[in-house]
Amino acid sequence: MTSSVKAILDLKGRDVVTAGPNTTVAEAAAILSKKKIGAIVVVGMENRISGMFTERDLVHAIAKHGKDGLDQALAQVMTAKVYRCHEETTVNELMELMTSRRFRHVPVESNGKLAGIISIGDVVKSRIAEVEREAEEIKAYIAG
Repeated sequence: MTSSVKAILDLKGRDVVTAGPNTTVAEAAAILSKKKIGAIVVVGMENRISGMFTERDLVHAIAKHGKDGLDQALAQVMTAKVYRCHEETTVNELMELMTSRRFRHVPVESNGKLAGIISIGDVVKSRIAEVEREAEEIKAYIAG
């Protein structure tokens, strides 16, 4: 049975590091460093997803604006077109989305609001656990 995003969130938790659209790139970079993460979900009113700010966005801001990029608001440099998933999304569907779109982080949305975040590491851990379960089931079946 293929795992779902809900199963991953139930194990890892639903805490998400967020920032507002007026947070500066420098402030966001400090958060990424302190939390040892690769992405921040940018949220607006009522915890609705406005965008994502990732390490890639940081690099693009510096490349485009130099040191002045650090003073830019996240709203100016974030990825605004955010692909989301839902709790019902399967791990296989999420792997396909992450691979085809080259994402390492996908926010989970429920009723239009942020409900969690899934990283590529979460997907890999889930898939490995699933393969290990299947192998154990096959061994048990063969052993009889």
